[in-house]
Amino acid sequence: MPLFARTSTLDERSARLAGIGLMLLGIFMFSFGDALGKFLVATYSVGQLLWLRACAALVLLFPLIWQQRAAFLSLERPWLQLLRVTLSTIEVAAFFLATVYLPLADVITYYLACPIFVTALSGIVLREKIGWRRWSAVLIGFCGVLIALRPSAESVSWPALIALAGSTSFAFLMLITRSLRATPDIVLASTQFIGTFTLGALMAPFGWVAPSLSSLGLFVLAGAISVSALMCVNRSLKLAPASVVVPYQYSMIVWAVMFGYVVFGDVPSLATIIGAAIIIAAGIYIFLREQALGREEPAVNPPA
Repeated sequence: MPLFARTSTLDERSARLAGIGLMLLGIFMFSFGDALGKFLVATYSVGQLLWLRACAALVLLFPLIWQQRAAFLSLERPWLQLLRVTLSTIEVAAFFLATVYLPLADVITYYLACPIFVTALSGIVLREKIGWRRWSAVLIGFCGVLIALRPSAESVSWPALIALAGSTSFAFLMLITRSLRATPDIVLASTQFIGTFTLGALMAPFGWVAPSLSSLGLFVLAGAISVSALMCVNRSLKLAPASVVVPYQYSMIVWAVMFGYVVFGDVPSLATIIGAAIIIAAGIYIFLREQALGREEPAVNPPA
């Protein structure tokens, strides 16, 4: 093998490993932030959480925003950027609204469908090659979603459907982020928080509760965690193909069960556990199949 080809292969492999590591770290931080958000919405409204969380995040991001302010004036595909911000805002609002009524592990189980949706849609949106084996895994994973959802006229709840809608929005968000990989990380992150800031500002006056000093500290912590997690996930999607790193989001269920039990005393139902196990098994198969074919896909090197 020529030296330049060997170097290119090693660089691509290193980029993928870095992408996987960043996705795992980002998902852990998101899970911690999700548990913190669920704790806060027990006292404060979802709109208030979105607004104060976004305020803290934008304050923390402001030095980077100012440093790279020129990047905001020449965005690639502005309408796609706007769609991405809209989907991100819907996803965050749907998630925290669902946690008001459902255990954290249940909401995360519906979000586990995101890698299934990403794999199914990547062939259409990103034109990634998907064979019949991965399509089969997608269908099996969707069966796991149905088991966890327990669909019937009596059992399907609006909170569950809201969580599933948030998961679908998140899948499209991942795909669009992948297609906008030339956009600087700070632009991707800050525009998402601007979206939640705007929606939160509209919702917050309804049911406003004056936060205590300790609660304000928790809102700031939630914003800081969100910034760090978002930067990790966005960079991960730049370093490696979506179908490689997104299945690692299955680690969410481990943290959700742990935080849900320790903080809120939630014990997941048998249907949730079975559905999550099927979804995870399908996702692992998708990942293993991707690894077998991954050398044929070009890696994406983010701009410096």
